[in-house]
Amino acid sequence: MAEKTILNSHGLEVRVSDEANEGILDILNHTVQGSEGGLRFSLQNPSERIKEYKNKIRFVSLYRKNKVTGTLGACFRITGQDNLRFHTTYIRYFAFNAVYQSETKVRKKEKTSKSDQSEESFKKRTLDLFSKPHLLDYPDISESDKHIMYAFVESMNERSKNIVHQAGFEYIRSFLTVAFSRFSPKKDNRVTKLEQVEKEKMKSILLDHYRGHSFYNTDISVSGTYYVLKEKGKIVAGVNTIHGLYRIYGMPGIWGWVIMKVLPRMPLFKKLFLPDHFRYLVFDSIYCVPGKEELLGPLFESACASESYNTALTWLDDRHDFYDKLRTRVKMGALNRMLNAKPGLVYARFINFTESEKEPFYNAPAYVSGYDMT
Repeated sequence: MAEKTILNSHGLEVRVSDEANEGILDILNHTVQGSEGGLRFSLQNPSERIKEYKNKIRFVSLYRKNKVTGTLGACFRITGQDNLRFHTTYIRYFAFNAVYQSETKVRKKEKTSKSDQSEESFKKRTLDLFSKPHLLDYPDISESDKHIMYAFVESMNERSKNIVHQAGFEYIRSFLTVAFSRFSPKKDNRVTKLEQVEKEKMKSILLDHYRGHSFYNTDISVSGTYYVLKEKGKIVAGVNTIHGLYRIYGMPGIWGWVIMKVLPRMPLFKKLFLPDHFRYLVFDSIYCVPGKEELLGPLFESACASESYNTALTWLDDRHDFYDKLRTRVKMGALNRMLNAKPGLVYARFINFTESEKEPFYNAPAYVSGYDMT
């Protein structure tokens, strides 16, 4: 699709496009995610990840005098199964200027000038777009369809929480970051790369495994290099691996200070973490036969060894029993013991839903795609 303007008022425009132009990429490459006192980082490869979304991403960008001053990415997919299966749009790459950052009650200024009132009105009309996914020009999406917009927000990021609240999003679940690390990872001969002919079978296994989760889909379930551990020729554990790269500016708490300031000076720990160039594997679409969770340790380690990484990250719903099993049955390594990650929050904007149709999303564990977190 060609870039099109969907809102225009007093020198401000909101445009939708299906590709990231130079102005959008410039903002994404220079935006620091997170908030003061929490995890602060920037993505180091946004253009590569954007390409992998192919034709299922739209950019909604704010222009002032024909210059991009903010943008977000809207990623379309069909997620979930049974009463959790709907058209959904995941919101990411949120980078807007101050006019879209809600003020605190203490600092809030009285809007008296016509210019201020105009910008506030334009802001409200822009946020209303979160209830109108049909304007993003995805195929077969009409105004009357049921649709879910969802986003992941750091619990300490008050500005982002204020914005999603104003846009009509509801808090439904929470999740935590889990790290896996090994100073010298070793391969396990039971672990192999999933063969091309096995991918459809693995997708079916994963669909059944994540049947009770919201927001899971198979479009990206085996998109990276998928590793499996087999016993007697049967897949008993598996993990999708995706390469990630962050630049870290700050981490919360005393252990955050240690990780940022002390570990990079220690030759051994430098293998696990370097703030300016934090290389990590994403563990996604994790599978394990119930009762075999102890096999995830050698699977993860072998995947790290095969990909030449020392550290991996994954994100798990903290009220799901798999989070507890992974934490108690798998030796995740030194970095995870020091990690003091604050919860991430899952927010959803339900469009054309009844209250009873929304209820399952509060009770079901949310699938947090590592693919979307890099």
